[in-house]
Amino acid sequence: MCGIVGYIGQRDAYPIIVKGLQRLEYRGYDSAGLVLYDGNDICLTKTKGKVEDLKNKAEAASCNTGQLGLGHTRWATHGIPNDINSHPHYSNSGDLVIIHNGIIENYESIKKALIKRGYTFESDTDTEVLVNLIEEVKNTEEVKLGQAVQIALNQVVGAYAIAVFDRNKPNEIVVAKLGSPLAIGIGDNEYFVASDASPFIEFTNNAVYLEDEEMAIIRPGKEIKLRKIKDDAIAYPNIQELQLNIEEIEKGGYDHFMLKEIYEQPRAILDTYRGRLLADQGLIRMAGIDQNLEKFLNANRIIIVACGTSWHAGLVAEYIFEDLARIPVEVEYASEFRYRNPVITENDVLIAISQSGETADTLAAIKMAKEKGAFVFGVCNVVGSSIARETHAGAYTHAGPEIGVASTKAFTTQITILTLIALKLAKEKGAFSDSKFHEYLTELEAIPEKVETALQSNVLIEQIAEVYKNSSNCLYLGRGYNFPVALEGALKLKEISYIHAEGYPAAEMKHGPIALIDDQMPVVVIATKKGHYEKVVSNIQEIKSRHGKIIAVVFEGDEMVSELADHIIEVPETSEPLSPLLTTIPLQLLSYHIALMRGCNVDQPRNLAKSVTVE
Repeated sequence: MCGIVGYIGQRDAYPIIVKGLQRLEYRGYDSAGLVLYDGNDICLTKTKGKVEDLKNKAEAASCNTGQLGLGHTRWATHGIPNDINSHPHYSNSGDLVIIHNGIIENYESIKKALIKRGYTFESDTDTEVLVNLIEEVKNTEEVKLGQAVQIALNQVVGAYAIAVFDRNKPNEIVVAKLGSPLAIGIGDNEYFVASDASPFIEFTNNAVYLEDEEMAIIRPGKEIKLRKIKDDAIAYPNIQELQLNIEEIEKGGYDHFMLKEIYEQPRAILDTYRGRLLADQGLIRMAGIDQNLEKFLNANRIIIVACGTSWHAGLVAEYIFEDLARIPVEVEYASEFRYRNPVITENDVLIAISQSGETADTLAAIKMAKEKGAFVFGVCNVVGSSIARETHAGAYTHAGPEIGVASTKAFTTQITILTLIALKLAKEKGAFSDSKFHEYLTELEAIPEKVETALQSNVLIEQIAEVYKNSSNCLYLGRGYNFPVALEGALKLKEISYIHAEGYPAAEMKHGPIALIDDQMPVVVIATKKGHYEKVVSNIQEIKSRHGKIIAVVFEGDEMVSELADHIIEVPETSEPLSPLLTTIPLQLLSYHIALMRGCNVDQPRNLAKSVTVE
């Protein structure tokens, strides 16, 4: 979950490292560090806190010169967030310097062995153990740094993306990957290293994404050398042209990335179905589905695995697939699924959903399903990510970079992709008439414009947020397609405002949560005039009779709920399966404004990171 960045070449590395760390800070932000090397002197700066704190400390110490540099922004695993545990770490001799994203699971046994051989440790991290293991191998085996890294990594258990250099070889960085992402940017007589491409996008649009158990020796002026860590086999770099641009990773005039990304949803949804949804022709074209249609049509069931917000998108998909395409669906937390002994057969299709495409538990679930013979389809946002490479087929959401830790446009674009798949399969199975199919396509095509309309309630939602900004608890209720939206709304509120919130199916309120309702309890109810509307109205009446404060999300023109609720937020009417694409918008804005009013860091909520690349 940490962010790593490196540079070697002819430029001054300091501004590249600092700017890169700022762009990677969504991956972790409890501490940060950087090291610079000019061929003679090494300058190391580390601090608890944000990258801005690191920048101030480095400049105060004049630690800003050198053409080789490594930087790290941390989400703590082993060792509390402090200056000592921050990366980079030295080896005992001071010759080797390393940064690391991941977890070395057997670090304790390695540490004990190294202590017996005279090594000492300043930090509590597994990373300091790794750099000293590399040094021990280098010295005892009398090998070069690249070979020492390879031998050492064959002795560790866990996940890693590392960059390491030897002060005795100022023209070389060695990198390696297993389970954590690592990209190498290829410039003119220079190389960049980062957890994703954002730190070097203004310098080059050519990059190599390391595969698992690959390592590379990087030297300016020479081609990248890739090797397999396990067997030393030569690997050939697949140089990809990046589809990212600098404007996409800047705030663009918005106060926060989260707000920018909320407002980007009309365009993001349009980009997601662009070229796939051809409503005027009555067609859905998706290469990943078209080429594997029989796999889906003949599947006994679809298993969806995901984590967090992506899991909520999977729950929406369960309703859509079963309702429209009449295919049985099971939705699983990837973190639980991978440790069960699930029954998976060759007749199952597994859909893995992940914004980053690097979620460790989801990747593990994919590998397990493949071993059992299932067909695996990926839905992710990041081109060239691990899930995109590991799955048999898939579809990108084309949401563009999502920097805010609280996911917004990823959720709606994932639902868009999954809806397209369900509609296509339903049409192929003859589950409904051509006219009904055209109706759905037309409705889906209109969603971006309707999201624009939903965003116009921002001022009203800000006023509602002012009323409830000091609440201690909040309940979210929904039925059918909008039950997962209730879960997602509750997640957004608690992760960025730190208010305890729970999402429930509205009918389950009487099985426990109703005991919490009093005149201090705000209850957000998604009450669209579709499906189980009358049942939801009944639930609202039950809340009202117990003096609960009701914030209702309704379709435009609603009268019945409007008479009961304390606050009404309207969204444009659409068909029930598409309603989550609209009802989630007010809940995102409500969480944003409440968090802002409570003085919370909206883009970087405490204890969280954007992509969970370690267990």
